[in-house]
Amino acid sequence: MTAITPDRRQFLAGTAASFAALVASGCSVDPAISRAALASGYGPLVPDPKGLLDLPVGFSYKVVSALGDAMDDGGTVPDRADGMGCFDLGNGKIALVRNHELSPEHDNGGASGPAFDTVARSLVPLAGGTTTIVLDAKTLKVEKQYRSLAGTIRNCAGGITPWGSWLTCEENTARADGKINKDHGWVFEVPAAAGKQVQPVPLKAMGRFNHEAACVDPVTGIVYLTEDRNESLLYRFIPKVKGKLAEGGRLEALALVDGTRDSRNWDAVTIATGAGHAVRWIAMDDVEAPEDDLRQRGAALGALVFARGEGIWMGEGEMYFACTSGGAAKLGQIFRLKVPQGDAPDMLDLFYESTSPDQFNYGDNLTIAPDGHLVVCEDQYTDTVSNHLRGVTPDGVAYPLALLRTQTEPAGACFSPDGKVLFVNAYSPTATLAITGPWPWIG
Repeated sequence: MTAITPDRRQFLAGTAASFAALVASGCSVDPAISRAALASGYGPLVPDPKGLLDLPVGFSYKVVSALGDAMDDGGTVPDRADGMGCFDLGNGKIALVRNHELSPEHDNGGASGPAFDTVARSLVPLAGGTTTIVLDAKTLKVEKQYRSLAGTIRNCAGGITPWGSWLTCEENTARADGKINKDHGWVFEVPAAAGKQVQPVPLKAMGRFNHEAACVDPVTGIVYLTEDRNESLLYRFIPKVKGKLAEGGRLEALALVDGTRDSRNWDAVTIATGAGHAVRWIAMDDVEAPEDDLRQRGAALGALVFARGEGIWMGEGEMYFACTSGGAAKLGQIFRLKVPQGDAPDMLDLFYESTSPDQFNYGDNLTIAPDGHLVVCEDQYTDTVSNHLRGVTPDGVAYPLALLRTQTEPAGACFSPDGKVLFVNAYSPTATLAITGPWPWIG
C-alpha cells in the first residue's frame, strides 16, 4: 500500500444509485464513468439470486472448484478451504494452491501416498493439507486438480514466496499420542508447479506453534509469521540461505524499542492508530517448543503481544497483518510493519482498528489489491448474517466489497497475477470462486 495507490475519493451513495439504475434499465455505461463511480467503495451490494455471494453492480463470480468434485489423482475436493495463493505457471496457466483446515477425524477426500502423518498406525493420511488447481488464465477453465500435500492438521493460512511456492501453516500443536504419530505445529513448502503430491518436509527451524499465515520479503528473503492465539507474537525467520528455507535459519520475535508489551488495547489503549513505533527483534531458542510455549517465553523477554494474529501479506517495503479480536471493541485490528533497507529500524503502526461491526468484524485472511487497498476476509460468529469481504482504503476507511450469504467464512482471498480476478474460498462447504468485474486498475 505505497506509491502505487491512486487518489481515492469518498463514494457517493447517490452516484451508486444512479449507476445501478442505469445498469438495471439496460443502458450502457461509459467505463471511465463506472471507474469514477467506484472510486472509494464499489457501491451497494446486489443480492445474489443463487444465495451465495452478493457483489456490487457490474461484478460477477464463477465457481471453479467445489466440495466433492472429482480430482485428477482419483480423490475428491475436501472441505474447509482456507488460505490460498495464486501463481503464474507460464504458458497461459495459473495455479491456486489451497489449504484445507481439516483435523484427523475429517474426511481426507481419498488422499493416499506420501504423507507427513497418518491416522493411528494405519496408512491413511491425516486429512489436512493442500490441493492445487491449474486453470487457463484467460478462460478460468480448470485443467487439473490434485492433492499436493497430505498428512497434516488444520492447514489454516500460509503465504506465497517469490520463488513460486506456497508456505502452508498448521494451526495445531497436537503431540504424538498413538492416535497420531508425530508432533504437529509446522510450516511446509509446496511448489506451485509440483504437479503431484509432494513429500512433506516440516520446516522446524521456523518454529512449532499455532501457525496462521506467512509472507516473504522478496528483497531479503525473510519470512514473517503470525500466530493465532489470544496472546500471540509476530515472528520473523531469517534463513541461512535466501530462498532455501529447509536449510535452516534463525527465528525472532517482534518487540518495541519503547518497551510497550501489549498491542491489544483491551483494557487500555496502549497503541494509538497511526503512531509509529521503532521495532527490535528478540532471538528465540528451543524453537521446536515441545511445550508449545514460544509465545510465553518471547513475552517474558519483552516481545509485543497481539490478539490472534491471522492473515499477513507483503507489499512494497511493508506488510499488513490482521489481529482478529484486537482493539477496545474486540472487533479487529490491522497492523502495518515497514521494513526499510539499511540501518533504519523496522517500524510498526496500528493501521486500522474497528469500533463497530458495520465497519469491520473479525478480520482474518487478507491480501493487497493492485491499487493498494486491502481486501480482508471476515470470520465473525457474532451475527446471524454471514461474513463480508471488506475493502480498506489507504486512508483506513473500510467498505463492503462482497457478502458471503452462506453461514461460513470467506477465506484465501488472492488476486490473479494480472490483477483481473479475485479468487476467494467459501470455507465450508468448500467452494472456490473467481470474481471479475470493473476493477478500477483495469483499462
